[in-house]
Order: sequence, then structure tokens, then C-alpha cells
Amino acid sequence: MTEYRPMTLADLARYLIRESHDEVRWKLVWEFLEEHRWETPDGQPALVADEPPATGDERWDALLAALAEHLNAKLDLAPPEWAESRVLEKPWFPSSLKILRAQALVWAPAAFRKHGVYLTAKDLEAA
Repeated sequence: MTEYRPMTLADLARYLIRESHDEVRWKLVWEFLEEHRWETPDGQPALVADEPPATGDERWDALLAALAEHLNAKLDLAPPEWAESRVLEKPWFPSSLKILRAQALVWAPAAFRKHGVYLTAKDLEAA
């Protein structure tokens, strides 16, 4: 019998590399967030500590960095060092709906704005 191990951000990146459909990619992100929520507060920082491999899409790489920084901030921890360089030059709005883009401009958590990814905290709770 194998012991359960929660998904890490590096695991998530490896799943994203193998998946080309954005809808499935978002489901994987929400799965990671759900596993992070269920992990003990002492164990949560380890889930984002290791640098994830590049996904082949700088938008998703920036999203992973924003997630790590956002989740660590909720624990009053500094962002992992690897996350600093993953910043988009051109902002990414995952939603194509104008109203959701406008909401993301106003409500995107600081870590996501810093990395150029515009979505709302509510979008992260979709799971």
C-alpha cells in the first residue's frame, strides 16, 4: 500500500505540461488548491517550496508563481525565491468576458497582480 502524498506545485506543473486543454488545466489548479486547503498549516509551505518545471507557457508559469506567493502570504510567509522572476510583461486575463476582466482588475489578489495574472480570489475558489 502506498502512502498518500498531496500534490505539490511542482507536481501540478508536470500535469500542466502534459495537458493542452485550458479547461482541464484549470481543474488541475483547483485540485491543487483543494489539496492545499486540506493540508495542515505546517505542511502547506512545503507544497509550494520547490520550483516547478517550466510548463512551456509563460502565462501558466506566472500563475504558478502567483499561487505560491498568494498561498504563502495567507500564512504570513515570504514568497519562495523561485517565484520572483516569473512575471508577465503583458497582463493575462484568463477570462474572455469583459465583466470578469473588469472585476479581475479590481479584485485580483496582490500576488497575482504582481505576476501579471488577473483573476479574482473567487475564481480560485471555483472548485
